[in-house]
Amino acid sequence: MTTLNAELSAFYEARQQQIPAEIRETMRRAGQELADSGQADRALSVGDPAPRFRLPSATGRTVALGDLLALGPVVLTFYRGAWCPYCNIALRALQQHHADITARGARLVAVSPQIPDESLTLTEKHGLAFDVLSDIGSDTAKQYGLAFDLPDDLAAVYDRLGFDLQRVNDGHPRTLPLPATYVIDRAGTIRWAFVNTDYTTRAEPADILAALEALG
Repeated sequence: MTTLNAELSAFYEARQQQIPAEIRETMRRAGQELADSGQADRALSVGDPAPRFRLPSATGRTVALGDLLALGPVVLTFYRGAWCPYCNIALRALQQHHADITARGARLVAVSPQIPDESLTLTEKHGLAFDVLSDIGSDTAKQYGLAFDLPDDLAAVYDRLGFDLQRVNDGHPRTLPLPATYVIDRAGTIRWAFVNTDYTTRAEPADILAALEALG
């Protein structure tokens, strides 16, 4: 069975052939600068208390972490937005394992800085059975140590590619979260964490399931 990151890697290699060299270089340089910043090491990790949040879902409900934890462990994943093809691949993979996650007593929620309408479109497109929440302004991502601002040259590239972050992020076009996934126990403590500055790499569903099983 192909792993999620093998699928992401294959997509990346194919995608590189379609992107002009100067854009590839801008993306590479920005990615290296973000990696060198050490932000991934400063983000919340195992043993930290998970900051509580109340965020709107794609369907208009308000979802609170505290309410979810009252029912069991939570798998919390941060993604960049529906415009990001790597995020789409990762969310589809999580949907494929959603029944396995719930069978272990956990709730899965995905958070991005995009507006609820974008989240609803994404939810419908991929038939997502879990809540997709809008963290406009990235306040929740900031609490987890994940929010960063795009450099000028990369923001210009994203504009050129037509991602329209000004609209989908409701006036906060420069701020995105690092890709991250947390397993949070019922007491609200982070028990497993994946944080990476490389948006082409994501948490493997198999590792998430193993972390849930380790909770007992």
